[in-house]
Amino acid sequence: MKRFRRFFIIIAALTFACATTGPGGKKSFIIIPTSQEVSIGQGIAVELAQTEKVLADTVWQNYLNEVGQSIAKISDRQDIEYHFTVIESDQVNAFALPGGFIYFYTGLLREMDNEAEMTMVLAHEISHVVSRHGVKRLQAALGMATAYELVFGGEDAGEAMNLAINIGMMLIFSEYSRDNEREADNFGMHYLVKAGYDPHKGMGMFDKLAALGGGGEPNIFEKLSSTHPDTQERIQNTRQQIAEMGAIPGNLKVGESKYQAMLQRLPPVSSSKGN
Repeated sequence: MKRFRRFFIIIAALTFACATTGPGGKKSFIIIPTSQEVSIGQGIAVELAQTEKVLADTVWQNYLNEVGQSIAKISDRQDIEYHFTVIESDQVNAFALPGGFIYFYTGLLREMDNEAEMTMVLAHEISHVVSRHGVKRLQAALGMATAYELVFGGEDAGEAMNLAINIGMMLIFSEYSRDNEREADNFGMHYLVKAGYDPHKGMGMFDKLAALGGGGEPNIFEKLSSTHPDTQERIQNTRQQIAEMGAIPGNLKVGESKYQAMLQRLPPVSSSKGN
């Protein structure tokens, strides 16, 4: 009887578990609810706090948060609270956790010349959260039986949550699918312009990351480098998206002078990579 009850609950979840995951009200199948997604993200954030060094500069933390929140508030996902954190590390990287936890490394910030470029990456990572790409990967990795325990509770719910957090940690630095990356690029550019930033200046970040020639960490824009086969396609798609926007107003934000001043606050590059 218990087995049949579980079966019917799962069928109900499969039938009704749709969520908005993009501009224009795009829907996707998501079985893990928002509350559980945020709990998983919080659990991963706690683990990261044990291994990553948060930059001890409240001015930079506030700056990243201010710009990040300006994108988050015009995004298509308003059911969560977004968190933005600068990590002190020479790694050229940024990533998003389920539930709206977004991290930037100082090594990546040094590669940028203006606020529009930083916002481009922020918008990209926020788009992964909006699209629930991390949750989709987590659902697939957990399997239906474990997802059932996680979502509907039961005697193994705590164990399922711990497993989800552990798997989530392993997925941080794994690649997204091509479709996931296309969506994050597309939505990110949409949000960038909607927030009032110059897309041409923001686009400069793509070219810089591609010029690294694979020298960056694997996750930054998910191996967006000149050696990655999808890079030129992604850059071309983004340029086409900008072209289709028509005439770009001349008063869009770039934020070069402010960003250059903020760069002076970053700690010097260490003699070796990592923390």
